[in-house]
Amino acid sequence: MATAAKSAAIAELTENFRRSGAAVLTEYRGLTVKQLTQLRTSMRDHATYAVVKNTLTEIAAKEAGVTAFDGQLAGPSAIAFITGDPVEAAKTLRDFAKANPLLVIKSGVLDGKPLTADEIRKLADLESREVLLAKLAGAMQASLAKAVYLFAAPLSKAARTVDALRAQRAESAPAPAAPAAEAVQDEVPQDAVPQDAVPADAVADATPQDSSTDDA
Repeated sequence: MATAAKSAAIAELTENFRRSGAAVLTEYRGLTVKQLTQLRTSMRDHATYAVVKNTLTEIAAKEAGVTAFDGQLAGPSAIAFITGDPVEAAKTLRDFAKANPLLVIKSGVLDGKPLTADEIRKLADLESREVLLAKLAGAMQASLAKAVYLFAAPLSKAARTVDALRAQRAESAPAPAAPAAEAVQDEVPQDAVPQDAVPADAVADATPQDSSTDDA
């Protein structure tokens, strides 16, 4: 490859690394052109799958600051440059590798952090961004529906609920103590009745005398 062509290839690879949120290095030894085309088509919504030259890729990765592929660039290599959902891209690679064992997932990089092959498979087991957003939208819709139902409830129902709460509180409140009898009665001052109202001798005069006389 001429020097100008190499420089152009390195520049293109460097730009692919820089504009991709993630990248996965694979080895495709034994796969047919038809199989590679099938994989490339299945990934086009989330990634660009490109066959690369190891020496040029090594230079481009270094220029882009990517170290995840150090020592991994050997054999026939192809890289998935992921610009879409990395979970969906990882799922596509995992599923294709299960159906076509000749595809080997070697390593990857996500937001500048290296990923092993096992970590890429774990990434593929996660729920996609679309699924998470759908779940979030469903939860929000359920909350809004509940709020609308509460606001639309009849006022009389709310009033009955308030009355029931008041009755419940009244039943649970302690009964007031009965007032003492002496507190209800009017107090009569001792000096309200004159001490001489009934003379003592009047009581004595009221005693009947014996009407019989002594015949002696």
